[in-house]
Amino acid sequence: MSLTEIRDQIAKAEADAGRAAGSVSLIAVSKMQPDARVEAVLKEGHRVFGENRVQEAAGKWPRFRESYDGIELHIIGPLQTNKARQAMELAQAIHSVDRPKLANTLARLAQEIGHCPDLFIQVNTGEEPQKAGVLPAETDQFVAECRKLDLPVRGLMCIPPVEEEPTLHFALLARIAARNGLEGLSMGMSGDYVEAIRQGATHVRVGSAIFGARDSDM
Repeated sequence: MSLTEIRDQIAKAEADAGRAAGSVSLIAVSKMQPDARVEAVLKEGHRVFGENRVQEAAGKWPRFRESYDGIELHIIGPLQTNKARQAMELAQAIHSVDRPKLANTLARLAQEIGHCPDLFIQVNTGEEPQKAGVLPAETDQFVAECRKLDLPVRGLMCIPPVEEEPTLHFALLARIAARNGLEGLSMGMSGDYVEAIRQGATHVRVGSAIFGARDSDM
């Protein structure tokens, strides 16, 4: 599917949901993609990208930023505290704030650096033991703790269980966000971003639908 087709689908989903045009940000997930594929998307004018690993992002985006203005980078994968400073210096948003230790580290670094990226709290909506994220029942308290640290929490993020209906998880995330006064909803990937937009997504994370399958040897 072409980038234009995906943008058209997003625009239609916005309209169908009665939402303003442009209210959904398309994050092109470029993790483990060859530079040539990423540059092709940059040449099409797209500027919002997502990376899972800070180390990979650090090896890729400073170079691209020398040639392309206005790049907005989102860290969407699990973030280790020892990579937090590098993530904050590279990215405009972090979507995987999932534990008090990381929140405290980000708050300390924000004071040192003088700025902080937009933050999304990752919620483990499926309560999967192998998956990162705050449990739904503990999210309200964690949001409050992050706000006490003066962190710029913009919204919530989730990755629904593969075997379950994603719409139920999107709706749950939207309810938790609403009761906490959070507008940002980072949810929906290549296979379900249209449904996510119907449930209120403000950021959709689309990789394979834009870039194609990742190279298995990368």
